[in-house]
Amino acid sequence: MHLIEPSGFALSDRNFRRAGLDYIDQATIQRHLDWNAFKAWRHENTRRLVLLTAAANTVYTDFAFKADDILLLGRKSVGAHPEVHEEADARLKIPMRPGTRSLNIAIAGAIITGEALRQTALFP
Repeated sequence: MHLIEPSGFALSDRNFRRAGLDYIDQATIQRHLDWNAFKAWRHENTRRLVLLTAAANTVYTDFAFKADDILLLGRKSVGAHPEVHEEADARLKIPMRPGTRSLNIAIAGAIITGEALRQTALFP
């Protein structure tokens, strides 16, 4: 998991333990000081950036994931900054019925992560 600062929540061991429950010890967490630091790391490591956004045209099930893709979720309240949209190699959405509200960001991330793991045969 890569965290790009500043984050919208307090980054403390206590908060990670509460959110990650029994699984936090299995996660590798890398922090980036800001968006530019993350971009530099991504380009140095030649990783594809896949933005999960309601503003996308491509449905996540129509996309071919790679094992080293970076799945990026923006803030639920405001979405991703325009610069993030410009930087993304792909932008994906979960189809929703017209007139329905968006999914919880954790649920949306889990749905797309599950599909990426299935496609890349990375489920444990």
